[in-house]
Amino acid sequence: MITTSLDDDKAENILTIPLQGKSTMADYMVVASGASSRQVAAMAEHLEFKLKQKKVDIIGLEGLRQADWVLLDANDVIVHIF
Repeated sequence: MITTSLDDDKAENILTIPLQGKSTMADYMVVASGASSRQVAAMAEHLEFKLKQKKVDIIGLEGLRQADWVLLDANDVIVHIF
């Protein structure tokens, strides 16, 4: 669902990195790029909304104010949007 949301918002270079057995922080990390800070913010806001609709707890959301980058911690998945 995360990669689909990012793809729908025209994210570039979407990469899913499995972390199981390598890190206790999360099971996956998703990294993606946007063309502008406005696009980065919109992608993060859309993703946050969709995750909340699915009842996924958002542990942290950093960087949204300036949107040069955004880190979204969705418990088992960490999303970095640059």
